[in-house]
Amino acid sequence: MGAWQWLAPEVKKTGTDGGAPVRAAKTSTSASFVHVIAHPDDSLYFMNPELEQSILSGAPAVTVCLTGGESDGRNALSKARGYDRMPMKRPEFVRARVNGFREATAQMATGNSLSPWDVETLRLLPGFEVELQTLRAAPHVQMIFVELIEARSLRSPHKDSLRGLWLGATPRLTTLTPTGGPVTRTYQYGRRQLIDTLAAVFERYQPTVVRTLDPNPAHLARQPEYRNTPPVLDGIYSHDHQDHTTSAFFAQAALAEYWGRKHSRPTAVESYVGYEVDVLRSNLDKATTDRKVTFLDIYGWADHGKNCGDPAGCGDRKVGNLSATKYHGWSSNCRHRAPGTMRWVQPLPDGRLAAFGILDGAAQCWTERKAGSGIWSAPVAVGGSMLEGQIEAVRHQDGSLQLFSIRTVLPVNDKPHRREVVTALQSGKGPGGAPAFGPWQSLDSPEDDPRRSMEVGYPVAVVAKDGTVFVLVRNYDGGISFRSGTGGNGWTGWTPLPAAGPRTRLEDGLDAVVDGDGRIHVVAADTKTVHHWMSQGPDGPLQPAAPTRLPATTGPLSLAPLSGGGIRMAMRQPDTSRIVVADRLTDSWKVSAECASVSGYGRVALAQAGTATVLAARDGKGLVRLSAGSGRPGPWADEGIPHRGTAGMTQDAKGRTVAVVLGMDGRLSSARHTGSGKSAFTDWLSHDGTTQADLES
Repeated sequence: MGAWQWLAPEVKKTGTDGGAPVRAAKTSTSASFVHVIAHPDDSLYFMNPELEQSILSGAPAVTVCLTGGESDGRNALSKARGYDRMPMKRPEFVRARVNGFREATAQMATGNSLSPWDVETLRLLPGFEVELQTLRAAPHVQMIFVELIEARSLRSPHKDSLRGLWLGATPRLTTLTPTGGPVTRTYQYGRRQLIDTLAAVFERYQPTVVRTLDPNPAHLARQPEYRNTPPVLDGIYSHDHQDHTTSAFFAQAALAEYWGRKHSRPTAVESYVGYEVDVLRSNLDKATTDRKVTFLDIYGWADHGKNCGDPAGCGDRKVGNLSATKYHGWSSNCRHRAPGTMRWVQPLPDGRLAAFGILDGAAQCWTERKAGSGIWSAPVAVGGSMLEGQIEAVRHQDGSLQLFSIRTVLPVNDKPHRREVVTALQSGKGPGGAPAFGPWQSLDSPEDDPRRSMEVGYPVAVVAKDGTVFVLVRNYDGGISFRSGTGGNGWTGWTPLPAAGPRTRLEDGLDAVVDGDGRIHVVAADTKTVHHWMSQGPDGPLQPAAPTRLPATTGPLSLAPLSGGGIRMAMRQPDTSRIVVADRLTDSWKVSAECASVSGYGRVALAQAGTATVLAARDGKGLVRLSAGSGRPGPWADEGIPHRGTAGMTQDAKGRTVAVVLGMDGRLSSARHTGSGKSAFTDWLSHDGTTQADLES
């Protein structure tokens, strides 16, 4: 079928093209984004503001929606008068949700929610058609709708669902045909066909970043019981929607397939926490939340007088402007499942820096071509498969490095679906003096049950003064478990740290550091405060320290030892996202500084070089911003660049703090600390030594 367009009546009456954007999109070809979601509103709730930022970058930004999200087919709030008497019109409701999603997306891209789209069928697999929509005024923005039927329940097991298809409870899942679309018949997808469909999307767009929903949501403290559940559908029930979790599983399986094929550029993966945010503190400030709600209002057809030209409806009134769901944690959070680490950059014995990240599910190493140059080699694969989120790198006393990450083992060849912590020790040097590593070793999981292992957090590692390496993770019960090994070998078994308190459930984003006296400190947050463990000496066991009495944070924490003794911590306040610094100089913690607001969210990278405090943080535009001051944080530098994850921080051979970020295109940029105030840093240098000012000219 050829392409056709949907034009709002208001546009038709003007007699103009109607496609001119209010603002021109930037042109970008080095990055490409694919978002895999389960329902039409998922990315608006859980991936924004990053969805909007990727659209405005001008890079290809494609969203693949796996289900129609047809629910009960009633396009109204469940508390609306006469709701139970409303007819179930699922094909119409699916179309209304599609309309709302594309209007919100058009608003992000062009400033005009009724900007027209070209709509056509697309064959990703022989014999299967999906709906493809392209925003005419910004053709780098596209949507693909597969329209499989949804579970129609948050958790209740149904074999005819994405989860049923993943687990093998049903051999095929049918699509639902929305009204008024180019796809005019239903299709039956098997598990392999859905994986191949997503792999075909990745082949078509060659993304540098793939965004998914959360494959590892936290379980409900009180598990529901569903009678007569077939064993194949039984499981641990989480805070999130079963469609969200399973859509992420299918994306992971498709990525594994795609990475095994020839493709032009490597892919990074980001996963976003879903309904679980409702039990966490808000990590966005009011301005960012209000902007998210603006797009949700458009999606929810809050302006009921708006006419999009489709009798099926112009949005999802279950989300409309009377719905409380817009104003709780779903819209006031944007949380990555991987909390990030600042310890992915380390100095080499020759003075150069080495940086480590994950592309195509494998560990990659970049090395500076010359010490202090800020010019980086191309990435070199250093092993691993199906690694997730981040690499934690530690430096041994002899200057050698050790890497830690987490790996998902997909359920193939009768292997159970599980997660495990993995590590690789430096074995020598490769070409050009770059570090070479031995094989990746499994450190298993603190959870023997494969299902419980899916909730294990991301590893944090620290090297004690005697050379013992400690690796720590959040466990299934919301505590911390650790293993230790002399020189990064000969590992003990997993051991839980003493509980921080009764019924305490920690968030991921813990950190660990060794202070000037050789004591190990570990910190982690719950929704009320920060908890602290420390060893009583270089050889003492980790024990709970006195209560920190610190206020609530948004989760991820960053530690640095102070040169005069004690430790410093950077964190963010809930609701405001303001960055706060706290110190422990004696036996108690005290908030020592509140930084000027830069909005944003996520882990704040922290470094101490003598008396200089250096911070790197994401701002409200998705740019990394730097701050430096003597004894306390200074003003934020005006310049920032787009990035993903958390900035890496280390010292170079001259003792200067270096901030390194990984761009959306898989390339590194770096800046060095040179003084204090707003001019405390060099210009940001791209991987090839080009300054940011040159890149923008």
